[in-house]
Amino acid sequence: MTGWAPDEPMYGPDSVTRQVIKEPVSALGGFRALFLQALHPRAVAAVAQNSSYREQPLQRLAAVRRYLQATTEGTVAEAQAAGERLRAVHAALTAYDPATGEEYRVDSPDLLRWVHVVEVESYLDAAVRTGLRLSPRQVDDYYAEQTARAALVGLDPDTVPDSAQRVAEYYERVRADLHVTKEAIGTAVYLVVPRVQLPQGLLAPVWAPVALAAYAMLPVWARALYGLSGPPATDQVLDRALRLAGTLLGGAPTGAWDALARFLLEPS
Repeated sequence: MTGWAPDEPMYGPDSVTRQVIKEPVSALGGFRALFLQALHPRAVAAVAQNSSYREQPLQRLAAVRRYLQATTEGTVAEAQAAGERLRAVHAALTAYDPATGEEYRVDSPDLLRWVHVVEVESYLDAAVRTGLRLSPRQVDDYYAEQTARAALVGLDPDTVPDSAQRVAEYYERVRADLHVTKEAIGTAVYLVVPRVQLPQGLLAPVWAPVALAAYAMLPVWARALYGLSGPPATDQVLDRALRLAGTLLGGAPTGAWDALARFLLEPS
C-alpha cells in the first residue's frame, strides 16, 4: 500500500472486492473458511490453544465482521490501523504442535498465508455460488486486490497467490500438509452445534442449517478428508439452493444485512 493516500478507500466502490464482500450471502464464506482452515493441523491447534471462540462465539464473529468491514469499506488509514492491531495480537502468541510438541509462532508466514488464501477464496466461492456474476478476469482482479489485505497481516504480497490459477496451484501444494486432527473434528462439531446458548432467538433455528450448508460448500477433497463427502449430487443440489437464496435475499434494501448482522452479533 506504499504511496496510497491515508484517506482514500482501501477498496473503491467499483472494486471486485466490494462486489464480493457485499453479497448478502457471502457470510457463508466465513463459515466455509473455518471448516477448511481447520484442516491445517498447526492452524487449528493455534486457534484451539489461543482463541476464546468456544466460550464467546458471537463476540469472535463480531470481531471478524468489524475487521472485514474496516479492511473493505474503510480508508487506507483505517485498514492499516486494523491490521496493526491484529499483528500486535498475533505477535504475542505461540502454539505447540500436538504431534511433535514443537512450539511455533502464530504469525508464521505459512500459517498467515493459509488463513488468508482460504478466507478470500471462500468469500469468492460463496458470492459466485449465490449469484454474483464475474468474468475470469474479474476473478483474477479480486485475488490481485486481496494481496493488499494480505500485507495488512504482515505477509509479503509477492508470496500470496494473486490469480485463480495460482490459488488452485497453492491448494495443490498445501494439500499434502492437511489432515483431520482431534482439534479439527472438535472445531467442525462446534461450528454446527455450539455448546453455548445463543442470545438472539433468531440465530438458534438457523445456525445449524447455515453451518451445514457452509460445510457442503467445501471442495470435494476437503469433505473427503473429514470423511463425509455426501452423495454425488451434493454440489449440484446445493448450488441450486444457494442461487435461490441469493435471489431471494438480494432484493433486500441496501444496508439491511449489515443492520441484521449488528443486531444478531452485537446486541446492545
